Amino acid sequence: MAGQTRCIAIVGPFQSGKTALLEAILHRTGAIDRAGRAASGNRVGDTSAEAKAHGMSVEPNVASATFLGDTFTFIDCPGSVEFAQDMRAVLPVCDAAVVVCEADERKRPALELILRDLEAAGIPRLLFINKADAAPGSLRDALALLQPASGVPLLLRQIPLWQGEAAVGFIDLALERAFIYREQAPSEVVDLPAGELPREKAERFTMLERLADHDDALMEDLISEVEPARDRVFADLARELRDGQVVSVLFGSAEHGNGVTRLLKALRHEAPGLPETCARLGVAGDGAALAQVVKTLHTGFGGKLSIARVLRGGFREGETVTGSGGSSARIAALTALSGATGHRVPEAREGEVVGFAKLEPIATGETLAAGSEPPPALAALARPEPVFAVGLRIRDRKDDVRLAGALAKVVEEDPALALEQHADLGEMRLTGQGEMHLRVAVERLASRFGIGVETERARVGYRETIRGRASARGRHKKQTGGHGQFADVALDVRPLPRGEGFRFEDEVVGGAVPRQFIGSVEAGARACMARGPLGFPVVDVAVTLRDGASHAVDSSDAAFQAATRLALDEALPKAGPVLLEPVLAVTIAVPSGATAKATGLVTARRGQILGFDARPGWTGWDQVEALIPESEMADLIVELRSVTAGVGTFTTRFDHMAELSGRPADAVLASQPVRRAG
Repeated sequence: MAGQTRCIAIVGPFQSGKTALLEAILHRTGAIDRAGRAASGNRVGDTSAEAKAHGMSVEPNVASATFLGDTFTFIDCPGSVEFAQDMRAVLPVCDAAVVVCEADERKRPALELILRDLEAAGIPRLLFINKADAAPGSLRDALALLQPASGVPLLLRQIPLWQGEAAVGFIDLALERAFIYREQAPSEVVDLPAGELPREKAERFTMLERLADHDDALMEDLISEVEPARDRVFADLARELRDGQVVSVLFGSAEHGNGVTRLLKALRHEAPGLPETCARLGVAGDGAALAQVVKTLHTGFGGKLSIARVLRGGFREGETVTGSGGSSARIAALTALSGATGHRVPEAREGEVVGFAKLEPIATGETLAAGSEPPPALAALARPEPVFAVGLRIRDRKDDVRLAGALAKVVEEDPALALEQHADLGEMRLTGQGEMHLRVAVERLASRFGIGVETERARVGYRETIRGRASARGRHKKQTGGHGQFADVALDVRPLPRGEGFRFEDEVVGGAVPRQFIGSVEAGARACMARGPLGFPVVDVAVTLRDGASHAVDSSDAAFQAATRLALDEALPKAGPVLLEPVLAVTIAVPSGATAKATGLVTARRGQILGFDARPGWTGWDQVEALIPESEMADLIVELRSVTAGVGTFTTRFDHMAELSGRPADAVLASQPVRRAG
């Protein structure tokens, strides 16, 4: 597949060395003069203030390079599970992925999540074991450690050459050649050490056996002890990579530039290209120019930038495009990207990843086509379930008007974020995939839009109800000189079954309350339910109007509503008010080794374990079903990830309201005095 523009995703667990590998690739291909370092802040990737502050990728970084006449666009994706949605948006348009990992059992669960995403998207992938020069034990042991994370076999392509405790080079099993590492330079070809021949032959035969699982002719050659042609071996490697039958495993050190050239050659000769990607996405060879938006950015200098890969045809500045959502826009400019920098280009050609300027109505995940006809969506981007939330409070009231627009842009950049307005709680809430995810979003508000906000623990939708019955009479009488105000009502209150809400009943006889004012009493009662004696909305209560009195001249709608409020202000406190808290049905997913710790987290949060079982379709994972009060959920994801090497997760749904009494209720009432009746 030489001579074409390929798009390669660089993915892997948090701190596996993805961005360091991108720097090494760019340096090796001459795209940059020297590989940048995180400590120096001079990398092509991770140049945002948030990435530098936290020492981690928080958004995709795009950079291109040319190697032996082929053009590659690399997209370095964040490794943290909290920013995985950015990776999922990128993957559909990529021809292949390089999965950067370490031979570290603690990071295997995170590797499994990434490999599952790749498998689900049908992306061909190679594994690059980073920091292998310092990895203890054999590479074969490392493969055995990592294999459970992959749904298809891992195929070892190289074995290390050791000098003492350090790997100084490798033997390529497909080429049957030995290489010695050179710092930040291509490895040197050397004679295959005689002492390594038995190990090389054994490991090569193991590799060929694995390839032969999908090639009967190769299997016959192995059985007949016929040495297969080298071209045939490479053809099998390319085909089985493309078909997702194996994951080729290479190794090296991104920091020292070791193994980079062999990785690039493997990509050049074996990775599929745009035609295969278009076939996977269902893109026909003819028709209007087509592109897929993988990321949206709002820059301080150029406005909105939609990063997209061109899948068919080409685009030019000034053209009108239409998104799969039906909205059209004009391309204000086209930008070739290299990390945080870019330069304007006159056109976006097939296979390239470019920035489309000011496509205001087009969202991440949309497909866009030249012209006015909307294309079908090629890769729908599902919003993940939120697992963390914070309330937002603006620091400076003068920024209040700008806040909504800035938040909309932050959420547009990251579809894993969501903004919620909770009028009943008086709260604006930001939800997302974890504590760091939301912290970065708040930092972006400040760094990109100059708006500072404070975060607070998300408020809980407490309610109150009554345990008993009570009666009261409310009389509203006021003389103002002209028409006065008069209304008299006798009301009963009683509890309803949980979940019934509010019910109004009219049992007045003899016209004690004229029919035109019955609705006024109900309206007054409903208004009172907004705030009960404990200071919270009242639910599951029936109010019965049983008697009353009126005046032919002075009675009015307002008077009867006022009388109703007086009656309920007396009746509800006498009926045994009690606090209610929302309880959520929670489904927790964790590696099986962490199940006991996960159940411990549930019980420590006043939770009730309903049961657990194997997670459907996930070998080595469990699923715990539980009921947990909403008030106990605030930091559950933080602790859950702490006991699961960062991979535990959960989904929730509202289940029921439950009575809250004793010290927990006292703490709620004491902590929210502004909501108390007084």
